[in-house]
Amino acid sequence: MNPTVASDYAVRPVPFTAVRVTGGFWQKRQEINRAVTLPFALQQCEETNRLRNFDLAAETLRRRAAGEATFQNTPATIYPFDDSDVYKVIEGAAYVLSVAPDAALDRRLDAWIARIAAAQEPDGYLYTFRTMHPDTPAHEWIDPQRWLKDPDLSHEIYNLGHLYEAGVAHHQAAGKRTLLDVCLKSAELLWRDFGDRRLRIAPGHQVIEMGLAKLYRVTGDVRWLELARIFLEARGPGGKEYSQQHKLAVEQDEAVGHAVRANYMYAGMADVAALTGDARYTAAITKIWDSAAGRKMYLTGGVGALRHGEAYGADYELPNDGYNETCAAIAFMMWNHRMFLFTGDARYMDVLERACFNGFLSGVSFTGDRFFYPNPLVYDGVAENNHGFAGRAPWFGCACCPPNLMRTLAALTGCFYAVRGEALYVNFYAQSEGEATVVGTAVKLIQTTDYPWQGRVCLGVAPAAPATFAVRLRIPGWAQGRPVPSDLYTYDDATPTPWTVRMNGAVVNTTVERGYAVITREWREGDVVELDLPMPVRAVRGHRKIAATQGRVAFERGPMLYCVEDPERKIVPADLTVPAGAQVEAKASPDFPDGMTVLSIESGAAPITAIPYFAWSNRGPAAMAVWLKRAP
Repeated sequence: MNPTVASDYAVRPVPFTAVRVTGGFWQKRQEINRAVTLPFALQQCEETNRLRNFDLAAETLRRRAAGEATFQNTPATIYPFDDSDVYKVIEGAAYVLSVAPDAALDRRLDAWIARIAAAQEPDGYLYTFRTMHPDTPAHEWIDPQRWLKDPDLSHEIYNLGHLYEAGVAHHQAAGKRTLLDVCLKSAELLWRDFGDRRLRIAPGHQVIEMGLAKLYRVTGDVRWLELARIFLEARGPGGKEYSQQHKLAVEQDEAVGHAVRANYMYAGMADVAALTGDARYTAAITKIWDSAAGRKMYLTGGVGALRHGEAYGADYELPNDGYNETCAAIAFMMWNHRMFLFTGDARYMDVLERACFNGFLSGVSFTGDRFFYPNPLVYDGVAENNHGFAGRAPWFGCACCPPNLMRTLAALTGCFYAVRGEALYVNFYAQSEGEATVVGTAVKLIQTTDYPWQGRVCLGVAPAAPATFAVRLRIPGWAQGRPVPSDLYTYDDATPTPWTVRMNGAVVNTTVERGYAVITREWREGDVVELDLPMPVRAVRGHRKIAATQGRVAFERGPMLYCVEDPERKIVPADLTVPAGAQVEAKASPDFPDGMTVLSIESGAAPITAIPYFAWSNRGPAAMAVWLKRAP
């Protein structure tokens, strides 16, 4: 065992702990996430017995050790992957602790971690469904022997991936090793069972690869990086396409199968490629990304069109009632961020932004305690298509999406900035304060903006001492006349917006490199960059091969996609017709919070009101459509 270890991604993200939203769009959502979604998720893990499974496993261990040779407990929940929800909630709570110290939350996590540790078997094995009921499988997905059904549905290794991510997050947030030590004890078992390729099993639901990469980064123990590669190299050929086991990982060239599993794997491949320098993985995920973003992505940035298998479909198979699981959007964001860190190319951040404002954020209500599992682009207002619910749901039996959403929102500022050599990348526009280190100099960054409702961004750049470097401002694809970095969707009018950059009040001519306007100069305290991105309303058409969008039009403004919904049940949005060349007015609406911009679209009768897609179904179950009919 002697894997080559590279330094890591060429572009280094500025940690989310170094950036704080101070107002505006994302401050409101992060505060609701902290004050409502997090405590709600903590409560749900306890009330739905996810945490109790650990207690039952610990009881079985204690009583068997005391001599009750046949004692066992029946699981208190439905699914063997329920352990992972607890881990994701801990991870999200750790992210919140990193930026908002909370003694009560800290103590609560300590208590949870003690219960998790008590459920870990002496050799490091941690999987409550087997430990509490060891004599016979407690679920049909579980084999009598460890690991053997993981390529199918046991989720033993999947749970550990989320455990490792939580353990690293908690260690970094609280400065404690309690959960990290549980992770390392578990990883030692994985190494004994899988290291040096002693047991060749491909995880059926990927995420362990990212978790092991994080363990490697925090410990420096190269075995964890090697394990990540071992799990990737165990894939294919000849297995199920559903779980990406049909080909060797490095030979895959198309996004296929269960979309969450797929995107987690592609993100894990990116980590392994970055950390080892293995160009085979880089080449594979570049081809796969071209497939996903170029032929299989919704206008929301969502992916995974098929309800059956929660899966990617064929090229251009994008029905408007597509599945688009919230977790798939989250995993797609993770993958796109890593692709940017490889390349420094803004197109990946463009896709991340599209998914973030639309296909991801739609997954949680304004109140922070109601959720979507699927995120379709059309809905009849009646069908129980949200895992048995019509409209938003308070929780799910399969509850992967709410805690996943919560942890992602808590750490979103980690996407805002990045550094490579003598360049500072500005990727996300939001009212915020942050600090980055560029060419060895601490640089304070202050953004003042009402983005995404307005396109003017004022960025204060204040180095601790004068320093020469480049500030690279992302010019979103939508401002350059293209909604996505392919021909999958196009604007009726593809004219770029007349965006401008000012430096200390004076207009500057900048070159655009890989999607970034570049300003290279000696920066001093008091310097201010102003970026103005006009936000015209754009009419969008789908590729001619997307059957569902033919003869239809959608509308965008800035990074926001719009839809029409009918909470009063008076119209069928999908049947509405928009005249050719219809006039569209953007205006703030008093019916929605925070000055949200809505659209008034000219029609043959009364104007059509369109709202941001992420905001739909906050007034009860409602028929909705993104794609409206075009008049002949």
